[in-house]
Amino acid sequence: MAASEYHTGDQDIAQNKETYVAFMAAAKWSSLWLAAALVALVVWFCTNQGFIPGAVSSILILVLGYMLLRKRPAKASAH
Repeated sequence: MAASEYHTGDQDIAQNKETYVAFMAAAKWSSLWLAAALVALVVWFCTNQGFIPGAVSSILILVLGYMLLRKRPAKASAH
């Protein structure tokens, strides 16, 4: 592409926006699952608590994380 063919602001960025939104969603949800897995493994293997408390703590983190990270509907303006 020659330098004269590039026009700032003329490109359609819809695909870039979709890719960004998809990447951010994947990063957000995989981070939640990773955090829950790490907590479960730490409680299970690094303490004397065992599997059940590790699983319960992991489930609590998943539920709380889902409630905090889910996409909320946009509020309608009161005009």
